[in-house]
Amino acid sequence: MAKEEPMMDAGFKYEVAARPGAENITACFSCGVCTAGCPVSEVDDRYNPRKIVRMIMWGMREELLSSELVWLCNLCYSCHAHCPQNVKFTDVITNLREMAVQEGYADKKMLQKVDRIDTLMQVIRRELVAEVVEKQKDVADAEQLNTAAIVQQLTADDERGADIPCPETRETEQ
Repeated sequence: MAKEEPMMDAGFKYEVAARPGAENITACFSCGVCTAGCPVSEVDDRYNPRKIVRMIMWGMREELLSSELVWLCNLCYSCHAHCPQNVKFTDVITNLREMAVQEGYADKKMLQKVDRIDTLMQVIRRELVAEVVEKQKDVADAEQLNTAAIVQQLTADDERGADIPCPETRETEQ
């Protein structure tokens, strides 16, 4: 028995593009920056944002919305941040998830579960960023203190700083 070809929906890309945040999907020229920077694609070869965009463009509605691919994204916004065409892929994924639920490819429990996971991931990312910023602040404060101590030592009016020529002194000595 011959394998049945999936039905292509020529209007699918326009339907996706009509949703909030997905307006630029048709501007994608498949450069691959989204996939190159995606942490999920690094650990799961099946996940490829560029492939998902191609599926949208080719009208592969049923195949895409019934796939688990739309549920693998962790909404980190890395693809969005690097996209030269301003394709808000994270918003595209959110819209595809909503469409999958609305069209019966996934149930609301799945969407609620993914929303809870996404919220948890946002909290974890926020805490990691806050910790990195705090550590950078501590390093900057330590460097500033160190610089202040060096400047104080160099400008001190005692024998240690007397041998260090100032730029103005060097010019007049020559």
